[in-house]
Amino acid sequence: MFEKLRGLSRLGGKTPDHPLADARELRRVIDEIPADNASRALDEIVVWLESLRAAADFPQDRLYEAVSRLDDAAQPSLRRLARDYLHSPRLSGAEEKRLWSINHGLWTLLAASYERCLPAPGQKTRAGEQLKQVLPALSARLIAALGSVSKWEQFHYGSSGGTLWQRLGAAMRLAEEGGVASRAVRLHENASGLTSPQQEFVKIVAIQAASLDSLLPLEIELAERLIAHFASAFYFSPLAEHDCVYWVDLARAEPPTRLARMPSHAAATLRFFKPGAAHAGIAGLLNDIEQGRDMPAAINLGGQYPARTLLPVLRHLAAYLAPVPPQRRHDRFSVKQRALVAPGLANACKAFSGQFATPVAGGPLESWIVENVSRGGFGAVLNELPGEWLKVGALLAMQPEGGASWLLAIVRRYHRQGESEAHIGIETLALHAEPVDVRTRAASTYAAVPGIPALLLREGGIAGEVRVLLPFASFDLRETLQYAQESKRFQLSPVAIVEQYADYELARYRLSEIA
Repeated sequence: MFEKLRGLSRLGGKTPDHPLADARELRRVIDEIPADNASRALDEIVVWLESLRAAADFPQDRLYEAVSRLDDAAQPSLRRLARDYLHSPRLSGAEEKRLWSINHGLWTLLAASYERCLPAPGQKTRAGEQLKQVLPALSARLIAALGSVSKWEQFHYGSSGGTLWQRLGAAMRLAEEGGVASRAVRLHENASGLTSPQQEFVKIVAIQAASLDSLLPLEIELAERLIAHFASAFYFSPLAEHDCVYWVDLARAEPPTRLARMPSHAAATLRFFKPGAAHAGIAGLLNDIEQGRDMPAAINLGGQYPARTLLPVLRHLAAYLAPVPPQRRHDRFSVKQRALVAPGLANACKAFSGQFATPVAGGPLESWIVENVSRGGFGAVLNELPGEWLKVGALLAMQPEGGASWLLAIVRRYHRQGESEAHIGIETLALHAEPVDVRTRAASTYAAVPGIPALLLREGGIAGEVRVLLPFASFDLRETLQYAQESKRFQLSPVAIVEQYADYELARYRLSEIA
């Protein structure tokens, strides 16, 4: 295959005899793509797509078939590598970057390839007439591919720039002008269910409205699948109703905007969005899962997930895709102040133990610029990304410049701007924390048994309870913990786990003194 492609490249881009232009050769190429090696399969598909891009004289009436067949062939491998990315515990930075680059890169290439297939306006040739026949599927596939590019950028907490929304708008307008925006199509070979260009576009608008930058990558994936299930119930129309919450202009390079800011002009390309009946469906599903019922079989999440994984996603969607989206709870005030940041539970324990009283050059501490504060937390801007540990859910101990005390916080939002700059939303978890070494009750009588470093949070909990930050996988509903403090011994009876991330978990315990 590669020798043949190298021969094609020597033709200087004029390749009317490209092998994929022949239906029999196209079938052979697809059949020879390895089914047992996802990375190798996608490598081969990338090579063929790149060869199509270099083939300036490829027959226009054959291009869509070649791209769509390669797209279909890529889907099993894309799903396999996406599962590896989302479900592999503790991926190394290099492997995470490799999997992300493969998926994001191939979706980017597929979107560009479908754009090459679009018929020129007013095209009256035989090829143009043939393309009109596949316009519903072509438009839906293009919009879906651009949506996948956006999703993978969200996995890295990047932003989908105006250029992507301009491309989405152009594809949607073409489908509308061709009268096929609502035409039902099967998105990929062997895909279950039907979709349409408009449904794919509405799904991306809903994802934008749902503000997924406070979710982890797996939660973003589940949110997208849930939104896809309810996509037909969202309201999307050129007509603005009184309870619409977002608008988008298909002719402009701008993402959907809340109706708190009205469009500056009336235009035929304006579209209005509201959750509509989808909100009731999401709220009903949330109630069912909270009541212990199973996820309906009709909802395809790509796997089976426990309630503790699904509930945060459903609660988020129920809040942000509501008739009235969440408003800011606390006023925000602009500041410009540096703060020391100690990332992770182990460093937070050291901070609250006084071990960072004198910062050491080259140590674990970061210096961030806080640009706004509110009663609930902080907003920070980073001009240099600190490392792989920075993600939604990261635990931080923070000390404002000039202060002597530390506070405990969690990264709730992470929005990257380019390769080096990021805006971080930080929630204050507690203004005080007590470092303790906890032991299970069975091990507490053995002095040689090492304790588990933890942070005790007395504020912000339920009366009679405390919150405890523990290393990952330390909480057990069957195990009572104990610790000693100032010649006294205390018992922690487990109540429930509150949050769990890659390196720590937050749990509720009933606190009592041991006589």
